[in-house]
Amino acid sequence: MLPRPHDLVIFDLDGTLSDPLVGIARSINYSLAHYGYEQVDPDRLAVHIGPPIDQAFGAITGVESGAELAGLVSKYRERYAEVGYSENTLYPGIPEALHALSAAGLPLGVCTSKRVDFAEKILTMFALRSHFGFVSGGDIGVHKWQQLESLLARRQISRSSIMVGDRAVDLVAAHRNGLQAAGVLWGHGSRAELENERPCCLLASPAELVRFAGI
Repeated sequence: MLPRPHDLVIFDLDGTLSDPLVGIARSINYSLAHYGYEQVDPDRLAVHIGPPIDQAFGAITGVESGAELAGLVSKYRERYAEVGYSENTLYPGIPEALHALSAAGLPLGVCTSKRVDFAEKILTMFALRSHFGFVSGGDIGVHKWQQLESLLARRQISRSSIMVGDRAVDLVAAHRNGLQAAGVLWGHGSRAELENERPCCLLASPAELVRFAGI
């Protein structure tokens, strides 16, 4: 059961609803190669799924210049917009869980660091978009806590809403805005990473989303 009554569930996208590693890794390496950097083993790029993509390029290359990071991101998005977004895979059980939550009348939304047009394409591709009342996407220089802050200001969510995600950034953003947060263990964040941010609970499988909501 939910630790306290919640009026809406806000889902992260990457690592929570779908696994984007293949498309993100290939698009990162496409950009790195273009700018003369050594390509990175995809398995080593999983740690960068969740936070904004400019932060990933900064960590990988050591680049601090805003202009250089913008160039890397632009080249990344060139491939991601064409094919990378379609290289996502849904986690087993996610469609069924979302259907059950929607059928029970529980309002749902998405808050992702991914640019909103990419997020919309992915949700539409998987026929999931209709489950969500809104999709909040990020961009360079925009933090997830600022996205939630904006959603609160526009009254699209309230402090009775709960954030569900697989990385510390999701939990930190929620707590900074006075929201509760639940961590999922099927994504790219470790149990230790999530436990360090004191989630209200940790979910081991998408099926637990339904039990967690008391449906």
